[in-house]
Amino acid sequence: MRKIGLFFLMQVFVLGLYAQKIEVTSGTFDFLKGQKELKVSYDYSNMSVGKFDKEEDYVAEKAADYNSKEAGKGDKWKEAWVADRAGRYEPKFELLFNENGKGISCKQSANAEYEMIVHTTFVEPGFNVGVMRKPAYLNAEIKFVNISTGKEEALLAVKNCPGRDAAGFDFDTGYRIEEGYAKLGKSTAAFLNKKLK
Repeated sequence: MRKIGLFFLMQVFVLGLYAQKIEVTSGTFDFLKGQKELKVSYDYSNMSVGKFDKEEDYVAEKAADYNSKEAGKGDKWKEAWVADRAGRYEPKFELLFNENGKGISCKQSANAEYEMIVHTTFVEPGFNVGVMRKPAYLNAEIKFVNISTGKEEALLAVKNCPGRDAAGFDFDTGYRIEEGYAKLGKSTAAFLNKKLK
């Protein structure tokens, strides 16, 4: 019985190490009081992926590996890697942000006073091979800018935003990362809800 208790205590400790964190790096959120909508944009520059410091290196290796197994498969994967941003990640972020934001929403075409720039700095794609899995997660910086002046009002740092399917059917890399953006949108909205009370 004691071993079981120790096991669960260790699990809580280990999970705590990988828990998502949102920190205010600079600024305050007073400027958002009374705002109903934010323009949102996305930045994937200087992003690291897994063990690769540069996304280009990850994409090149993965595409070459797939192409060596089946001609053209890597090229299709490479196209999907980029297309998933506008097709999956960004809509999922906005959907969950808008579902959870109280009195404030975001969209790319918004005619708003402030812009929220979601800069993904790191992605761990994870894997799921049935008997073993590693969840995806991402790190991001979220910058809030006054559109008319260009002034940065606030900056958030988000670390270890998890992307996984609770039922374990997240075999597709794009789906795992999409779930990370869903969590990022939901968590960012919840964070702003607290700041705007």
